[in-house]
Amino acid sequence: MGYAGGTTKNPSYHDLGDHSEAVQIDFDPSRVSYKELLDIFWKSHDPTRDSWSRQYRAAIFYHNEEQRKVAIGTRDQLAAETGGRIATALEPYSGFSVAEDYHQKHSLRLYPEVMKEFRVIYPDMKSLINSTAVTRVNGYLGGYGSCDSLSQEIDGFGISKRAKETLTSIVCGRKASITCPVH
Repeated sequence: MGYAGGTTKNPSYHDLGDHSEAVQIDFDPSRVSYKELLDIFWKSHDPTRDSWSRQYRAAIFYHNEEQRKVAIGTRDQLAAETGGRIATALEPYSGFSVAEDYHQKHSLRLYPEVMKEFRVIYPDMKSLINSTAVTRVNGYLGGYGSCDSLSQEIDGFGISKRAKETLTSIVCGRKASITCPVH
């Protein structure tokens, strides 16, 4: 979680300036393509809806000409399929500022017993934010992923049996809203 798309130096939640709230996704293109990520993004929001503020707008910040072309192509294809105008912004990437600690890993923070274990493993916030295991668990707790995919990778998270049971109970006790193809 952080801020992007603006010119204000050192944005913060209480002094956002012209930035928007954003997530930055680092990915391995040998495992998932930029287009696959865009397909997930387009399905995760209503791209025809205008945002009520710059802070909460939907936007894609592309890093290079290839990404720009793919983003425009997926946007135009979606517009043709829906017959609608796409309100989601497409802009060149101009930087990303990490949000304050209390804005990180929101879904995981709702389960302090699991968060406490990760804070022991990753005592500084930067390593917690950058941990793949923490990110995966945060996603599962947010409703993304399936019980089957969790069971395949839960032993790699480095958490106790009790935390595994808690996580399994939460994830397998409900239907996931989106099954992410990235493992």
